[in-house]
Amino acid sequence: MLTSTIDLDAIAHNTRMLRAHTEAQLMCVVKADAYNHGVERCVPVMEDNGADAFGVATFAEARRVRGLTSKPVLAWLWDVGEDIPEGVDVGVPSVAHLRSLIDAPSAPTIYLKVDTGMHRSGIDEKRWGEAYALAASAERQGKCTVAGLMTHLSCADDPSDPYTDVQAAAFRRAIAQARQEGLAVERNHMANSPATWTRPDLHFDMVRPGLSLYGLEPVDGLDHGLKPAMTWSAPVVTVKPMRKGEATSYARTWVAPEDGFSAVVPAGYADGVQRAWQGALEVAIGGRAYPQVGRVSMDQIVVWLGDNAAHVAPGDEAVLFGDASALAKRAGTINYEVVCAPRGRTTRTYIGEGQ
Repeated sequence: MLTSTIDLDAIAHNTRMLRAHTEAQLMCVVKADAYNHGVERCVPVMEDNGADAFGVATFAEARRVRGLTSKPVLAWLWDVGEDIPEGVDVGVPSVAHLRSLIDAPSAPTIYLKVDTGMHRSGIDEKRWGEAYALAASAERQGKCTVAGLMTHLSCADDPSDPYTDVQAAAFRRAIAQARQEGLAVERNHMANSPATWTRPDLHFDMVRPGLSLYGLEPVDGLDHGLKPAMTWSAPVVTVKPMRKGEATSYARTWVAPEDGFSAVVPAGYADGVQRAWQGALEVAIGGRAYPQVGRVSMDQIVVWLGDNAAHVAPGDEAVLFGDASALAKRAGTINYEVVCAPRGRTTRTYIGEGQ
């Protein structure tokens, strides 16, 4: 009943837009099951429309994507001692990870992840020299191939924030020092979706966008002609009259301001409709927007139709979102979270041919 519809033509369009925007290689980030859009269908479309490589978080994700493409697949979130999948490139976030990787039986292609100011994962600057020397020695012994360096930007979604320049300077220091230590580091990357659009000086050898592939703008207020790929919808279950002053849903937190009608839509927090969205969610039925009212429950929400002049009836399609950015702005969250929300009893379907 609850459906996440993915437009593969939109995915293709967005991939081509990103491909045309940079001369660097294009790594398409498809972690979290392609941001909840489905890797099995999205990866081939991205490959056909300009992807040079794919990026994921975990090795489990990498194995799944490795079976879908002959392009390089990079994973960067893993535990020390974890078995490295065959044919998967590895992001190395610490010296301890590097040591465990060198001792592994395989000889993977690696990217050293350096911390340039995000202060999350990544090798601290005071240990860059140690990591570079260790990696250079391992490479000479045939235990790994060091493809390049990678890092992650903290504030690129705000182009006015000078901290991006601080991180860029640190990344350039990291590259220079690595080369002084004897590492070629020929493929370096730090640009996420916002930096891919707004900072061409930070494209280096490869860019690493995620969100924009799925048609969502990473910088508030900009418009790059992207097409949102996901629509989340469900059929109206019931329409019933309510009198002024009558309440709906748990705890009676909302009462009808006048005589009118309400509709029930079968989507709740078990399916990904966040309780935090209460009062911010608008549901589109027949092209008109109606407010969600009362508490979000496990299986359903209530929508206020007012006088129901449009004659909404059971079976009509209710769209929870077609543009995740609009809902995110109203709910005080980010579009990344919104597209990752549909789950539970949601069925994913596809339209378009990926062209």
